[in-house]
Amino acid sequence: MTILVTGATGNIGRHVVDRLIVAGARVRALSRNPAAANLPDSVEVFEGDLECPETLKPAFENVERMYLFPVPATAPDVVELAKKAGVRRIVTLSSASAPWEAKYHPRGQYYLLVERAVEAAGVEWTHVRPVGLMLGTLGWAETIRAEGVVRAPFGAAQYPHVHEADVADIAVAALLGDEHAGKKYIVTGPESTTQIEQVRAISAALGREVRFEELTPEQARKLWSPFMPEAEIDVELMVLEESVIRPTKARPTYEQVTGRPGRTYGQWAAEHVNNFL
Repeated sequence: MTILVTGATGNIGRHVVDRLIVAGARVRALSRNPAAANLPDSVEVFEGDLECPETLKPAFENVERMYLFPVPATAPDVVELAKKAGVRRIVTLSSASAPWEAKYHPRGQYYLLVERAVEAAGVEWTHVRPVGLMLGTLGWAETIRAEGVVRAPFGAAQYPHVHEADVADIAVAALLGDEHAGKKYIVTGPESTTQIEQVRAISAALGREVRFEELTPEQARKLWSPFMPEAEIDVELMVLEESVIRPTKARPTYEQVTGRPGRTYGQWAAEHVNNFL
């Protein structure tokens, strides 16, 4: 059985590839630049671009299952090509925001469009819907390295961010196991942590103090405006404020699917400590 991994060189896709190899699966990876993919030798790397579905036909040959990175503009065409080629199971990388993004997300529907395209194809499907990734805090790396400080609003905002490797574990379980068809898995970390607690975890990993400086929403808006659209800032501030008032609780999805506890933010910080040096 050959499994095609799209987005194979991404933060989650690489973990998917590695775990499939460990499981003994035959792995094919899609890359826009195979020469720079830097994937294990056992992986069959095909050149292709999800934004250009016509480039994908060779990669689909003899593939039975696929991990689909979300590109909503071309998802219907990509899924149709996959189905015609014989792909019978698709596991999508989606988001916990999918059910409400049409109402609140400044980009409108995004992940939901991909989910609907897969469901309409009549293949087996599983949607993996992570909450915010722990990787998002890499945005603090520059000021941690330069000043030993994190500046952000709503330091008490509490959220169960998830390790990228945990997301990959759920995707691989769905690719390999038959009991996950038709499931929409919201994947969180094992605990809900505040931004202040995350900064403390980074401090512990570094072995030196990193300070948290609370910004007002107005200060945050000024700081973010050069690289974030106004509508996205509005949503970010809304989510952070809501996470102070009503913290998002961790879900047991990861442990239920894998039989083991999820990775904590402290583990993530220790694994990524070099990013903050």
